[in-house]
Amino acid sequence: MLWYLLAAIAATLAVAAAAYAHLRLPLFTAGATKLMAARAILFGLGIGCGYVGAQMYREPAASVLAFIIGFGVVHLPACGILFLKRQRGEGRS
Repeated sequence: MLWYLLAAIAATLAVAAAAYAHLRLPLFTAGATKLMAARAILFGLGIGCGYVGAQMYREPAASVLAFIIGFGVVHLPACGILFLKRQRGEGRS
């Protein structure tokens, strides 16, 4: 039972990281083509990592939580980079 609580907390943080990354991407990405490419890469890798994580569990609830965590973990580096760019006051690149 504790595992589900910890996984739900991790999944919530993962969704927050993914949302932050996708909300901040337009502010720091120059051009619609680069923005679409960055989002496509993040979504593709997120779905791939989430799928791999979901395959590790037989229970549906555990699989869903593992998928969400895997999806969000992919967004953590982008989230960190975008946060640092905001702190430094950098423009679009």
